[in-house]
Amino acid sequence: MSYDLEQENKEISARYKDLISNTYRTLDEENNKLIRKAFDIALDAHKDQRRKSGEPYIYHPIAVAKIVATEIGLGASSIACALLHDVIEDSEYTYEDLKKIFGERIAGVVNGLTKISIMNHQNISVQSENYRKLLLTLSEDFRVILIKIADRLHNMRTLESMAPDKQKKIASETVYIYAPMAHRLGLYNIKSELEDLSLKYNNPDIFNEITEKLELAKESRIRYIDEFTKEVSERLKDEGLNVSIKGRAKAISSIYRKMLKQGVSFEEVFDNYAIRIIYKSDAKNEKFLAWKIYSIVTDVYHSNPSRMRDWITQPRSTGYESLHLTVLGPDKKWIEVQIRSERMDDIAEKGVAAHYKYKEGYKQSNDDRNFEKWVTEIRDVLEQQQNLTTSELLDNIKLNLYSKEVFVFTPKGEIKILPTNATALDFAFSVHSDLGMKCLGAKINGKLVPISYVLQNGDQVDILSSQNQKPKFDWLEFVVTSKAKSKIKSFLNSEKNSFVEEGKEILQRKLRHAKINFNDEEINKLQKFFNLKTSQELFLKFQTNELDASSLRKYIESKNVFNNLLSRFKRSSNKNQHYEEPKEINLDMIVFGKDEEKLNYSYAKCCTVIPGDKIFGFITISDGIKVHSDNCPNAINLRAQYDYRVIPAKWVNEESFKNRIKIEIEGLDRMGMINDITTVISGAMGMDMKSMSIESNNGIFTGNINLEVKHKGQLEETFKKLKAIDGISRIRRI
Repeated sequence: MSYDLEQENKEISARYKDLISNTYRTLDEENNKLIRKAFDIALDAHKDQRRKSGEPYIYHPIAVAKIVATEIGLGASSIACALLHDVIEDSEYTYEDLKKIFGERIAGVVNGLTKISIMNHQNISVQSENYRKLLLTLSEDFRVILIKIADRLHNMRTLESMAPDKQKKIASETVYIYAPMAHRLGLYNIKSELEDLSLKYNNPDIFNEITEKLELAKESRIRYIDEFTKEVSERLKDEGLNVSIKGRAKAISSIYRKMLKQGVSFEEVFDNYAIRIIYKSDAKNEKFLAWKIYSIVTDVYHSNPSRMRDWITQPRSTGYESLHLTVLGPDKKWIEVQIRSERMDDIAEKGVAAHYKYKEGYKQSNDDRNFEKWVTEIRDVLEQQQNLTTSELLDNIKLNLYSKEVFVFTPKGEIKILPTNATALDFAFSVHSDLGMKCLGAKINGKLVPISYVLQNGDQVDILSSQNQKPKFDWLEFVVTSKAKSKIKSFLNSEKNSFVEEGKEILQRKLRHAKINFNDEEINKLQKFFNLKTSQELFLKFQTNELDASSLRKYIESKNVFNNLLSRFKRSSNKNQHYEEPKEINLDMIVFGKDEEKLNYSYAKCCTVIPGDKIFGFITISDGIKVHSDNCPNAINLRAQYDYRVIPAKWVNEESFKNRIKIEIEGLDRMGMINDITTVISGAMGMDMKSMSIESNNGIFTGNINLEVKHKGQLEETFKKLKAIDGISRIRRI
């Protein structure tokens, strides 16, 4: 393919100028020089590279840098890191090179981004491990995460050029990992867009349906917002308030969640759009003006007290501040109204990155402290949970990403923010680890309650403790915070460490005897085979002799079956297949892979599969192939964590499938060979060729062809004609 290099160079230059002129922060000469230097290095590193779409690769780092600069609002160093984020991974530049040119800080961030990317190429439970890596790097420099989120956002925006299977895999990973992380960092716009784009590729029918309905309702929505604005803005002006009023449709993914949660149609979701009132204010009057606007709005329209949220008096742990109320607006329709200052709006849009713009003059809310506290918690959890499987770690930490919050008070009146459903024991651990370990019970508002008591907003909590108290296994059933869980598990594990080590040595010996490597991947497989949650459980069972040599033999037998399946269906990026379901009726059999193989399978219990549904196969370790619906609630997790075990599947008509056979063909490769073969099969013999795969190596080709045959005579005649083709040496039926 030929490219207009001159035109591309002009476009690169234009995109760079656009990046520089649209930064969220003012750049001085030094900053401009730094960004220019990073751009020149990136341009050189990627000069011969192109994306899947065919466009120059440098477009991608420029786009990521623009997201970092304008949508996240980071400064010059981060913009430089974004331009350089793929340089170490994709070129000959090393960490040491970047360290010499830009210094240790920038080189360190780029290196952190490279480590995360490298994880993507490893054939293990990739995304879960990726998540652990993300969290580890976060504790060092959270810019790594912000730039990685920007990178993922641009990849999602340009996902059309990828193969459909790859699209689903990336979309699943995005909604599983990156959207929650964006949410936790206060990047609500980016979080919504990531979720919307993931829905677009994971469930295109739903996405398109909601998009179309929002578009149809656009005119009436604009009319409604104009009427609201007209009535309210006059009152606000009379009071001398400087405000802007905006209306927006809610995110498609948010509307879809409401439809699922409430079991209603799109038309029945009553608040699928919101109004935002943004006001100018100095630091001193911010809170006063918010409540003044609230008072004016509720004078005009009746409010729903149960849906009132005050995030100004007590900001969310992300630093988010706003007043949320739901009012009965024009036409007697409920609508959400958000009231926030320009500063609050900036922080709501830019998340943690915007905090630093408002260090002077404005009150410092808890935003930075809350964020730092969260990072510290993450670090503590990682240190405490070294022995956990990554998926367990993931579950523990994800609890705190999306969870809503409850506000409670210490006996001295200090506010503590905890996830919804947190218990008195969670509170004890949040005060101090030692207090949690020795917790006996609590006094809530002066009344004695057990440690399992679920905290409510406004509770005053006083913890009762004893030196004789020790953590128990049942504590894990009612704590919800990662800190509490990790501390309890750490204590419980320390008591059985010696048994675990002994069991580990026993298993090591048995595996060595069976000539199987002792590594994390193998341990994970053993866990799943024996249906155990942790590696510790596995070692303990070998120590107690609940599992022995005969148990291990069963695993080895199943492992051979599993490996055979995996090797058959192992996919690479250039072999992604998109399965279109046939339109014919009487679909009663499932086939797998690009060669449409008939294999043993069973249906997964987590979803209901009906003939004709869009489906996929999942290779389990001990239970063969499980068939899932594309809409299965576990589909995203399976694709995100175990993509290499997902295989394409489709429905066929068993009657028509009975006459399908597979042939293998070998010969000398030459120009026009494939054309000669297809001419015989499809032309001369009029046969239906279902699939064909040809490989050539040093002038010799081998191929597999799936055919639909009417009778044996037709097959014999086809073989005769194929053997007559110049260069073909062997044909056989498989």
